[in-house]
Amino acid sequence: MYEPAQLRTFLAVAQTLSFTQAARRLGLRQSTVSQHVRRLEDAAGRTLFTRDTHSVELTEDGEAMLGFARRILEVHEQAAAFFAGTRLRGRLRFGASEDFVLTRLSEILESFRHEHPEVDLELTVELSGTLHEQLDAGKLDLVLAKRRPEDPRGESVWQDRMVWIGSERLRIDPERPVPLIVYPPPGISRAMALEALERHGRAWRIACTSGSLNGLIAAARAGLGVMAHARGLVPPGLVRVPERVGLPELGEVDFVVLHGSAGRGRDLGGPGVALARAILAGGDRLHRGVR
Repeated sequence: MYEPAQLRTFLAVAQTLSFTQAARRLGLRQSTVSQHVRRLEDAAGRTLFTRDTHSVELTEDGEAMLGFARRILEVHEQAAAFFAGTRLRGRLRFGASEDFVLTRLSEILESFRHEHPEVDLELTVELSGTLHEQLDAGKLDLVLAKRRPEDPRGESVWQDRMVWIGSERLRIDPERPVPLIVYPPPGISRAMALEALERHGRAWRIACTSGSLNGLIAAARAGLGVMAHARGLVPPGLVRVPERVGLPELGEVDFVVLHGSAGRGRDLGGPGVALARAILAGGDRLHRGVR
């Protein structure tokens, strides 16, 4: 009833909320993406997206289709792998940024391990900037991390806006330097926060530095200051800082999967490509599933 190609296209549009970005990710023409979505909507008998010239949003039926699409594709790929008689083997050094500590990335990794038990998966959790460095140095095979929008490398999982967050009780004195809770260098969110404040001539001070997301969250919950964080990944117990406080806009950031130089050109059945596909297919679970 539901064609796998149409479901993959649906997931790509749902994750990017853009027919143009979905077409780029899938290597299809935008007209083909629109056709896949239209045929899927015809098969379901429901409208899955509301769209105009400026925005694309999932309907309630579209939200419901997300879970069905993931499960159908997972079963489809499991059946294809079983009857192909091939099993993935080898070592995969995977790096994920601290941003995903509180998300459902663990569910994607658990499913990958179940489907590919002969792959030795080694997980490194680090700052996005550090992961980029380790990937370039050949110490990792695949990375899921932030990148700046101007950085061309990697395949986009989703794009998000960076926002200021902190304790609901926190009050920022406009006459005093902004108290910052930040990762150490080379953290991308740290750099974006400092650049935004300096660009607007706003004084700042470092109130807390930690390489652990849990450490930053604890400091923010204690009211020590504000932190720059992805809008879709705001941890429980913290809220967006109101615009009336006057903190500058931080801009947008992409979350991407990147292959290291050793992983480029691998057979499409390789462990790195298989995990990248799983992450791209389950990307909505990451930014919709903060625990």
